[in-house]
Amino acid sequence: MRLRRALERPTAALAVATVAVYLLVVVGATASLADAAEACSSWPACSGSLTEPAVAIAIGHRVLAALAGLAVLAAVVVIFRSETPRSVKATGVIALVLYPTQIAFGALLATGVGSLPAPGLHLAVGLTIFATLVVSLAWQLEYETGGADEPLTQDDVEPVSTDDDAAESPTPLADRPFAERLKLRSFAYFRLMKPRLMWLLCLVAAAAMALAAGSTLGVRTIVFTLGGGVLAIGASGTFNHVLEREKDKKMSRTNDRPIATHQIPARNAMIFGLVLTVLSIGAFLQLNPLTAALGLTAIIFYSVIYTLLLKPNTVQNTVIGGAAGSLPALIGWAAVTGRIEVAGVMLATVIFVWTPAHFYNLALAYKEDYARGGFPMMPVVRGETTTRKHILLWIGTTLAATTVLIWLTQLGWVAAVSTTALGTVFLWAAIKLHREQTEQAAFRAFHASNAYLGVLLLAIVVDALAF
Repeated sequence: MRLRRALERPTAALAVATVAVYLLVVVGATASLADAAEACSSWPACSGSLTEPAVAIAIGHRVLAALAGLAVLAAVVVIFRSETPRSVKATGVIALVLYPTQIAFGALLATGVGSLPAPGLHLAVGLTIFATLVVSLAWQLEYETGGADEPLTQDDVEPVSTDDDAAESPTPLADRPFAERLKLRSFAYFRLMKPRLMWLLCLVAAAAMALAAGSTLGVRTIVFTLGGGVLAIGASGTFNHVLEREKDKKMSRTNDRPIATHQIPARNAMIFGLVLTVLSIGAFLQLNPLTAALGLTAIIFYSVIYTLLLKPNTVQNTVIGGAAGSLPALIGWAAVTGRIEVAGVMLATVIFVWTPAHFYNLALAYKEDYARGGFPMMPVVRGETTTRKHILLWIGTTLAATTVLIWLTQLGWVAAVSTTALGTVFLWAAIKLHREQTEQAAFRAFHASNAYLGVLLLAIVVDALAF
């Protein structure tokens, strides 16, 4: 009874329809379904035996299509029976009207009676239905939970408080034992390299290498790509620390950084960053010149274009800055092939569109801190309502881009299950963020975004290397 009441709410009904359609589209994009279609050439029934795996997959997909269609129909009924904006009703109707077209394309592909005018048109219509449902869900959540947010300025927030009198003065570094000084200094330099970013960006490069090489991926390529990548990330992080040292002092989440606290002089940090840059390019050159050029581009983009130009000057800093995080995909692909190809660009696109869905959650949690630092982040300039809506829209874009990647690279069930399962969790966290509007909910969505991409990248590696 409680479930029935929940599904009678527009948000819940739209969420169920969105997830159902996404599952249907992802299954349809996998290589396994393409093989299954050849084993089941009749429609809507199937002449083959259910004991054959390919036939079972084809029939399962058609059953799923019927259930997803019912979910879309139910969502539209709930929308029209509830208090919803006209925009939500319009997008719901568009999804419902497009669904028979999607079914017709599926029947043509199954029977071979006709050929579609363009490869992937069936997938494109499915993704269009998914996109309209995501937009409808975002508008409904904005209608239910949004408010009139005012921009936040440095004058609206209290500066970072420091109670120097209450704190005991630490022992000067020069007066400590040599071993302790070495340990503290080494850790400070390690922090300059932003090690928390390394695992995910290295996974991006690893997924690109696995897609490009498959089971032929060699140890030498892995070592120089990931080794050069770690050094490049370290160099970028170090330059970022140097260039933002004055702003770091104003923000509670960054005022303990090594340069902001004078643990490391800015000049020494700059030299350290340059050494890392040279070592990184040297490692990439062991592979090919294109990889080295992309590595240098990544360092310059993050250190100069993002840190100096985008981050302090435009509300779109996170969106455009996503190019820095997507470059490891191109680096990993170029390390194997010496070229930039469509599949590598598509993986980079997934990372690019994932970045706002990921980072806007952190920007919400540290909204006041970013205002103290003078950074025009989305929640600071446009407000929390707009930011939450954009998170949901970028999640939808990320899921759609991942589906295209699966279709292009003929990935299988490991990647498909990962994107649907973790994508649902990511979407759920965003909906909870709309409802709760707390720092805890923002961090939950932030961690869900990390989990989504991390699991997806691991799934891509497994799919590419093992199957």
